[in-house]
Amino acid sequence: MMACGRAMCVLIAAGGTGGHVIPALEVGRELRAKGLECVFVGTARGLENRLVPTAGFELCRVPSGALNRVSLQRRFKTLLTAPSGIAAAVALVQCRRPCAVLSLGGYAAGPLVLACALLDVPLVVLEPNATPGLANRLAAPVARRVLVCHPRAATFFRHGSCQFVRLPVRREFFEQPARRERAPFTVLILGGSQGATRLNRAAVGAVHSWRRRGLPVPRLVHQTGPRELEAVRRSYREEGVDAETAAFFDDMPKRFGAADLVICRAGASAIAELCAVGRPSVLVPFPHAAHDHQRANAKTVAEAGGALLVADSEWTGDRMAGLVESLASDRPRLRSMAAATAHLAPRGATEAVAAAVLRAATSREEGA
Repeated sequence: MMACGRAMCVLIAAGGTGGHVIPALEVGRELRAKGLECVFVGTARGLENRLVPTAGFELCRVPSGALNRVSLQRRFKTLLTAPSGIAAAVALVQCRRPCAVLSLGGYAAGPLVLACALLDVPLVVLEPNATPGLANRLAAPVARRVLVCHPRAATFFRHGSCQFVRLPVRREFFEQPARRERAPFTVLILGGSQGATRLNRAAVGAVHSWRRRGLPVPRLVHQTGPRELEAVRRSYREEGVDAETAAFFDDMPKRFGAADLVICRAGASAIAELCAVGRPSVLVPFPHAAHDHQRANAKTVAEAGGALLVADSEWTGDRMAGLVESLASDRPRLRSMAAATAHLAPRGATEAVAAAVLRAATSREEGA
């Protein structure tokens, strides 16, 4: 596929957290394999600045900031930078002449979506969560296609523009073998790319509970986030526990594959990865997520029988210790939960999203 002697270009807006960036990278790889050039659009902050260049893609940055669920001062600052962000996005679109744009939301999506509307570039929106973020809700009226990963999200968009897809995850998740039931019982704790104080404190509290009662501590593999890594490590050392800790794990498929139980938040990407590898879980939704969308994400897996859903306010060290003890001693239940989770695996998701982007690009070329 060529345009003016160059490979057709797709701009991909995805920034902030791994939940946006990682699925976008999978779609980018699929499009690149089909001969398209993919350029990511983000801001100067966010996980895209590490993950996108590492994956071999170009990252362009546009000035942008938050408008939703932030202070009045932060909103004012964002509005002041809006003209420069829009100008940068328009210049980027004029320079790259993309055949299509894919938006997964995030701060950079706003200026890029407006540039698409001004310059008549086909836009495809991919909404990972049960409740769409502000950027994707604003983008929907000008989108050629809105791809939703949760049925509830479709109610926020025009019915005719929606298509249900699963959220893309790395193919390595599908390649993990079934977990062999052997000691030690391994618990993977994930608070997202930034960590989660509630999960960190509960894990340390659970270790204290096991030690106090003279019970063996399971093998803990704990992604703490960067802010609390050293504090969590110190707490484990003081309890005499050799837990594996890191601010962020780059080899997440293998971490999921080696776990008997996963304890995590309920971001859309984490849910999709759980389902792809087929692991039982305890889901503790972040209570301040927009419109409580993490609870809606978690309910899908819990109602299918693949996870236990626990409110953030109820997640303590004692609660964690009790649930881990109960599940570790009930292997048939764990196998049942794993099977229910695997039934929701997002197979074919990457290909489906890439196909939607190609259709949008093709429709533009045919209409040119």
